[in-house]
Amino acid sequence: MSVVLKQISVRGLAGVENVAELKVAFNRHLHFTLVKDRNVANKRDYYFALANTVRDHLVGRWIRTQQYYYEKDPKRVYYISLEFYMGRTLQNTMVNLALENACDEAIYQLGLDMEELEDMEEDAGLGNGGLGRLAACFLDSMASLGLAAYGYGIRYEFGIFNQKIVNGWQVEEADDWLRYGNPWEKARPEYMRPVKFYGRTEHTPDGVKWVDTQVVLALPYDTPIPGYRNNIVNTMRLWSAKAPCDFNLKDFNVGGYIQAVLDRNLCENISRVLYPNDNFFEGKELRLKQEYFVVAATLQDVVRRFKASKFGSREVVRTDFAELPNKVAIQLNDTHPAMAIPELMRVLVDEEKLGWDKAWDVCVRTCAYTNHTVLPEALERWPIDLFHHLLPRHLEIIFEINHRFMEYVASKFPGDHDRMRRMSLIEEGGCKKVNMAHLCIVGSHAVNGVARIHSEILIFQNKTNGITPRRWLVMCNPGLAEVIAEKIGEEFIRDLDQLKRLLKFINDDAFIRDIAKVKQENKLKFAVHLEEHYKVKINPQSMFDFQVKRIHEYKRQLLNCLHMITYYNRIKKEPNKHWTPRTIMVGGKAAPGYHTAKMIIRLITAIGEVVNHDPVVGDRLKVIFLENYRVTLAEKAIPSADLSEQISTAGTEASGTGNMKFMLNGALTIGTMDGANVEMAEEAGEENLFIFGMRVEDVDAMDAGKGYHASEYYNRIPELKQAMDQIAGGFFSPKQPDLFKELVDLLMHHDRFKVFADYEAYIKCQDKVNQLYKNPKEWTKMVIHNIAGCGKFSSDRTIAQYAREIWGMEPSLEKIPAPDEKLK
Repeated sequence: MSVVLKQISVRGLAGVENVAELKVAFNRHLHFTLVKDRNVANKRDYYFALANTVRDHLVGRWIRTQQYYYEKDPKRVYYISLEFYMGRTLQNTMVNLALENACDEAIYQLGLDMEELEDMEEDAGLGNGGLGRLAACFLDSMASLGLAAYGYGIRYEFGIFNQKIVNGWQVEEADDWLRYGNPWEKARPEYMRPVKFYGRTEHTPDGVKWVDTQVVLALPYDTPIPGYRNNIVNTMRLWSAKAPCDFNLKDFNVGGYIQAVLDRNLCENISRVLYPNDNFFEGKELRLKQEYFVVAATLQDVVRRFKASKFGSREVVRTDFAELPNKVAIQLNDTHPAMAIPELMRVLVDEEKLGWDKAWDVCVRTCAYTNHTVLPEALERWPIDLFHHLLPRHLEIIFEINHRFMEYVASKFPGDHDRMRRMSLIEEGGCKKVNMAHLCIVGSHAVNGVARIHSEILIFQNKTNGITPRRWLVMCNPGLAEVIAEKIGEEFIRDLDQLKRLLKFINDDAFIRDIAKVKQENKLKFAVHLEEHYKVKINPQSMFDFQVKRIHEYKRQLLNCLHMITYYNRIKKEPNKHWTPRTIMVGGKAAPGYHTAKMIIRLITAIGEVVNHDPVVGDRLKVIFLENYRVTLAEKAIPSADLSEQISTAGTEASGTGNMKFMLNGALTIGTMDGANVEMAEEAGEENLFIFGMRVEDVDAMDAGKGYHASEYYNRIPELKQAMDQIAGGFFSPKQPDLFKELVDLLMHHDRFKVFADYEAYIKCQDKVNQLYKNPKEWTKMVIHNIAGCGKFSSDRTIAQYAREIWGMEPSLEKIPAPDEKLK
């Protein structure tokens, strides 16, 4: 570990006694990890021993934090998300507990390699991309800001698939992340909860009863979430589906015992696998089951905790549900947990016997909704028939919500039937559907977008996304953290706005050299990784140009492909010219059913096959597809980046957070005015980003006017025509000349995202990038402007805004007493 984190650690914590204690604890855990008849430990045994040693330091703080919350009885926030993309936990925990220095020294003294042990940990890949990673950053910030917060989701047995590239194609492999166990979780069977499905409703004088249901048990697993050096440890609770003991065993009487036991698996499938779709809705029954499963189990927990307020007690001390919004905030991360709204109404009306109007007031004041997309194919619309079959009582409740809402709309806009049709929760047509976004909007007191431009398009309130500086700077780029800490101290880790103070050193030659040196060291390290894994010789002086994100047409990896080909053609045409060397890296997963995205991956690998083996080009251009892009790979790649590609069509990316990670780690952005790029340009100065292409108003004007015609650009721009002809003619696929026929057809005739319209501006902008890269000092000064402008993009700022403006809570940087100190 670098000198920096030894400095950024709490001073003196790596004292001799701490190291000695850690070694004793490590050896004790190792002793109990090993099976009796084994004398030799392997790396995984060492990893588990270290993880359990670090976990020991969490547990006391974890129990103390919950005790503290029960004594203070603050308002609690419940962040419900179908995705939590946590990555690895060990190093992040050491950073947040200020243990990394002592652990590093202890492991070194034991003759072990810390990096090797960290590499034994499986990524907790319980998310697809930005949505799930945002949830993970938010958990870190909520704990670091002292909020009584809980993350609730599903403990998928199989997370996002592992991506293998075989002969240039994506192949999916199951992510069996739990195969060796997970040292960070604790099963809590005492809080197991029943969740009901199917059945029918009975309307009786005592109210509505939901009967003849099938019950699935929700077993919670808790993971500790430590704040940054404040002794607070919050909880992420993930539910696992279990069949009840008597599930179908009545069949035993007719000789179907074996089948009855096997059928238990069917209900346990609910938590088996994460749906691997990002920004795409898949209307499968199992998916709706997952969505209801997580909210039904969570709301039982919410109500139980609301009713009991003493630590360790289950006695009911609070029964007035009018108080619920004062003690509970439920945040819905996208529409996936939208069922929380009808479920909360069911609990309040059917079980707690509140009148509808009072229950609805409580529900709306408790729930808030974050919208994450403007793409129509991503919006959840569930068929009425499926709802009726799976959740009959909830459909009745949704109909009642809609009936009352439509009466309200009619009273506000008499005779405006078109408005009623547009705003209804129930979409008419061949197959009636429930519009889940409308349900969230009607049932929440606050609706927010995730970047200013996104919120303006949708007319919501805005909470621009952010990233946690603990993982995305201190942990993954210790060299840069050290250089910054030497100039402005360590406060920036808790208050990223402090980075503005770096502007004082913008002309400091020594500081410029230090920033450039850290980048070069990170590049050298990543170049070794690339050569090891891809057998391609990398020029570490070349510009490291990254586009890493889910593969999707709207993110326009195809525009990047056209630049790769154009740059290749230029080098081939004038091989003796002084070209700026580039290593272009693209990474990301394509949803298994998204054929076009898989073809885009195949095109990138095909371009790489040609470019990387062309002796005329040499090391001036390399194209690499990064296999199995995930949190752990991002932590290695992002610190090494010179250029970050954020090139979605204006008006399609809600925010993005990868753009923020690159900016914080000293990469310059080439991008459109889309998502958070707009605010990044404001914070760093537009002159310090490479902005190109159409703005939202240009896209709207094109759509409203003559429309987008790809052939006009193809016929007018010779380099674009050459690149497209090469793809179409099999230049990159000589054995299968028609391989990319569909992609060519898409770009020429069916391109919703207007790739050609931005091609010319993009290429010119890339020329500007090449020019600046030839002047390392000016490039690094622009990098410093960007790092200094990152303050806004801390998830601490985002969460502080959610807390004050949505949840009615006040963040605190107060440190609570450690387990061996008395609570005040």
